Amino acid sequence: MLIAGFPAGAWGTNCYLVAPAAGEECVIIDPGHQAADGVEEALRKHRLKPVAVVLTHGHIDHVASVVPVCGAHDVPAWIHPEDRYMLSDPEKALGRSIGMPLMGELTVGEPDDVKELTDGTTLGLAGLEFSVAHAPGHTKGSVTFRMPETADVPSVFFSGDLLFAGSIGRTDLPGGSMEDMLRSLAGVCLPLDDSTVVLSGHGPQTTIGQERATNPYLREVAAGRQDRGAAEAPRRGM
Repeated sequence: MLIAGFPAGAWGTNCYLVAPAAGEECVIIDPGHQAADGVEEALRKHRLKPVAVVLTHGHIDHVASVVPVCGAHDVPAWIHPEDRYMLSDPEKALGRSIGMPLMGELTVGEPDDVKELTDGTTLGLAGLEFSVAHAPGHTKGSVTFRMPETADVPSVFFSGDLLFAGSIGRTDLPGGSMEDMLRSLAGVCLPLDDSTVVLSGHGPQTTIGQERATNPYLREVAAGRQDRGAAEAPRRGM
């Protein structure tokens, strides 16, 4: 399996291209702010043909390049229905706590073909399987994508802004909820095997085992002490 990832734009949002191998079809995950050129470079380098864009959530730092990327390759974009409105109205998803000085340079709106993600389904794309889990907390429509373990590689978990190395996503923006975040951590992250590789929306890769042992939020949830709702969530990314 081939996974090519790079941080893009003002928020350093990780964009991933996933394929069975070089020279084959691929799926693009979270083409955010200023990600289009990086996507094209990775496609050329690995001789890949995109068949779909899939989105962990609708914040502009994860979706800003969806329209140009989907348009250039005539592929659909997949997003959870709770976050679909953010494609056309990103400012509504951010409230007054974050200004949008970059709005003038962004292409907002929906691509020609938008498909909606459903919790518990498995997407078969580019010869790969992505299990979809609804994981609200950062946004109401946040999802994660998990690829199954094979004989050659461990399971891979694209966590979006649910789980980071050493931290979790912020919950202070419209639609965010610490209570929902803790439930998602408990229901989506904790059941995964320790060997599962976590590729998040921001920052370096990690594993579920590493986060179970060291991430203060995941440790609280694992211990059954879900009282972090009284504490302020981190404010990493958007």
